[in-house]
Amino acid sequence: MAYYKFCELVVEMDPQFSVLRERSKPYLVPDGPADISLKPAPGYLRRAEESYPHLEAQWLEYMWYATAFYRRLLQYDGIMLHSSAVAADGRAYLFSAPPGTGKSTHTSGWLRMLGDRAYILNDDKPALRFFDKTLFACGTPFTGTSPLGRNARVPVAGICILERGEENRILPLTPQEALPRIYTQTIHTLGEKPMERMLTILEKVLCAVPLWRLYCNISEEACRLAYETMREGKQ
Repeated sequence: MAYYKFCELVVEMDPQFSVLRERSKPYLVPDGPADISLKPAPGYLRRAEESYPHLEAQWLEYMWYATAFYRRLLQYDGIMLHSSAVAADGRAYLFSAPPGTGKSTHTSGWLRMLGDRAYILNDDKPALRFFDKTLFACGTPFTGTSPLGRNARVPVAGICILERGEENRILPLTPQEALPRIYTQTIHTLGEKPMERMLTILEKVLCAVPLWRLYCNISEEACRLAYETMREGKQ
């Protein structure tokens, strides 16, 4: 077993395949004790292969560890948001939407626009956790099919729900408006008690930062509109 640190938590795990092992290397720490120990049950991979025969073993391992970690993260008042998180000028901007909507395409536009002022913190599953009452986005090894990610934690400037549109426009959202859309983009197949905890954390997250809905096309104009609006943080 090896020890890793992300979200300011020491995690004990032993990835066997190259995808997770390589992505976890930036998070290695010398030793424990572990806050979270992730140990799959014997035979888990065989059962996963039966359920998902179209996926390679390395991706099944990745999926198991990602799900196991984000379930355990709830115990530390943290939550996963399926989104692409871009850090710009020391603040994190999260863009959430169903797969195929264009989250990664949009955030890659921020990199072209801002150059070395920006980087992708996590392109698929950033963790959100409060430190000293401030919401931070945290890098983890769980970055989806893309390897884009960084071992860092960055205060969140805003969360934006991305939708395709012919005309670029951005509108503020209330926590109540954002909840049903954000709920579908985090872990929600939980038992009763973990579900209660998840909803409590999610409500706290949605009340902590500005929330937006961005209708956009694939253009630098859309990136600039989102950055300039969300940077101000005024709804």
